[in-house]
Amino acid sequence: MNSDTTGLAWFKSSYSGTQGDDCVEIAIAEQAVHVRDSKDVSRTTFAVGREGWVPFVRYVAEDSAA
Repeated sequence: MNSDTTGLAWFKSSYSGTQGDDCVEIAIAEQAVHVRDSKDVSRTTFAVGREGWVPFVRYVAEDSAA
């Protein structure tokens, strides 16, 4: 999986907090969805394969509800 995020269009999550906390951005690439902290975009990003995106989001949603 290509980890180069140069030139990707990043979008802030609609679920990110309005107080500047819990901010996540994603960028959709051909083979993966890239995730980064919008408060510090210089930090390392991670990528989830497109086929794993829905299970990943489901897992995060369930974990945050606990």
